[in-house]
Amino acid sequence: MLTPSVVAPSESNNSFLTDTFTNQGTALTMAMRTANHLRGRIPTSAVETIQQQCQRCLHFMNTCCTTDLDKYNYLQRLKYEDITLFYRLVVDNLSLMAPLIYTPTIGEACVKFSTLYTPAHRDGLFLSMADLPYLDEIMMDVPYDMSLAVMTDGSRILGLGDLGLNGMGIPQGKLALYIAAAGFNPTKTLAISLDLGTNTESIRNDPFYLGARTARPNDAVFFDFVDKVMAAVYRRWPRILVQFEDFSTDHAFDTLARYRDKYLTFNDDIQGTGAVILSGFINAVKMSGVAMKDHRVLFFGAGSAGVGVATQLAEHVAEACGISIEQARGFFWMVDSKGLITADRGDKLQEHKVSWARKDNKGIQYKTLLEVLQYAKPTCLIGLATIGGAFDAEILVDMAQMNQRPIIMPLSNPLTNAECTFADAVKYTHGRCLFASGTAFPVCEHPTTKKILTPGQGNNMYIFPGLGLGSVIAGAKHVTDTMVNTAAVTLANSLTQDEISEGLLYPRLARIREISAEIARDVALCAVREGLARDANVISMVGSNPKDAAVSAKLLAHIKNLMYAPVYPKPAKI
Repeated sequence: MLTPSVVAPSESNNSFLTDTFTNQGTALTMAMRTANHLRGRIPTSAVETIQQQCQRCLHFMNTCCTTDLDKYNYLQRLKYEDITLFYRLVVDNLSLMAPLIYTPTIGEACVKFSTLYTPAHRDGLFLSMADLPYLDEIMMDVPYDMSLAVMTDGSRILGLGDLGLNGMGIPQGKLALYIAAAGFNPTKTLAISLDLGTNTESIRNDPFYLGARTARPNDAVFFDFVDKVMAAVYRRWPRILVQFEDFSTDHAFDTLARYRDKYLTFNDDIQGTGAVILSGFINAVKMSGVAMKDHRVLFFGAGSAGVGVATQLAEHVAEACGISIEQARGFFWMVDSKGLITADRGDKLQEHKVSWARKDNKGIQYKTLLEVLQYAKPTCLIGLATIGGAFDAEILVDMAQMNQRPIIMPLSNPLTNAECTFADAVKYTHGRCLFASGTAFPVCEHPTTKKILTPGQGNNMYIFPGLGLGSVIAGAKHVTDTMVNTAAVTLANSLTQDEISEGLLYPRLARIREISAEIARDVALCAVREGLARDANVISMVGSNPKDAAVSAKLLAHIKNLMYAPVYPKPAKI
């Protein structure tokens, strides 16, 4: 009887194929494959550059993916298999990839998060009430020194409502943009889902739902939980930046107020949205030919995002026109689900709406957007109500009749909730509108000249990566309003002459890393000026000359040197 021989396996370095942070796939040279006992594990004739690998990925997406959700799923798998290749693909093709890894595709991905979930999803922390006794242990089990976290409780995901744990796709997607657009190191970013149940009964009853199948707790329980999570996070990483994302309107304002002076935090829905729209508004005012003091702004939507944007615009108007903030609020009309917000409307206004209530309506209550539009005669119309198609033909025609260059900003996400399309805005304003949307729209023809027009996208992606990067690099104690406004002004001033001549309100997305670095520089300088910087290198570099051009250039070079670049290292044999 023959005894089969047993050959002991060689000690191959499987991390080059199985660890997303070291996997190089077909980019491994033959020498590296031989040295690490990986010959034959990868097609021998295939030794590719990372650029060739990217082309292979694009080919797969174009030929094997039917829908944008298919492409999202493919990109998620790629991220968990080879994170360097994933970010090389995203950085080199950001205009194509951003709508796939974030809005608008992320909306559908969140709705189906529990269905799409696989064991490969090892991305972030899911924290529930049952985890409270173990919070410090959970944080210590995270192996990396984190510098950035994006946290959500899933209670108001885009315009889709309360998705509970399914909202985890938002912080995961947001962090991908931080990494691609601002060069955060992937090993230093953390997505956090606060799994506190959901008030959406259909989700609780979904047999495949992964979250807590309970209604949401009351405010006292909610804030006790968040207090303990925040304390545990900062015990583990004292200088981490926590960005709050997609909390319900009341909790969005309350968490920002509760933690902004205690920790390094900001709320992108309130501050980031406000900053990016302020930037677009600054440029639109310049292009409109109407002086700042003569603008009238109508907001359709008065939730956390709407009021956050209005607040930052009003502060800028006050400074630009040399008036008080109370006087600046007179430039704004706010519409919620009950119509124009007025002091004598008869209902109890939520706290964040009170200061925006009009008192000059002479007792008349305007119920519909059209009624308010015809009453206020705005120069600028901003939509943040998540009601798709609300800016219909009649609304847009009226805006065009009232203004030579009407400013139209349908900012709601995802695409189905956008108040109007770019094509409709161009059509009904005869190509005269100054346009920015929250989600991406395709180009269209001018109705008369047939010139191809490119829509502006007032995407927070222009602000939050640079704002976050500057705050972290400076080691800021807090994110102040001045730092947020600085980011907005830097973005507004970043347009090239070519972009201005095309009527763009925002720079081309291809320049996002360059712009994020400039925003980070100015935010870091602001942190030093305000005495909030803690990073010794930045403080020493800036010294007492934060306005010196040479100092600015040196700090910009320092920031660019720290930004993560998705390239394969040349590791030695392990």
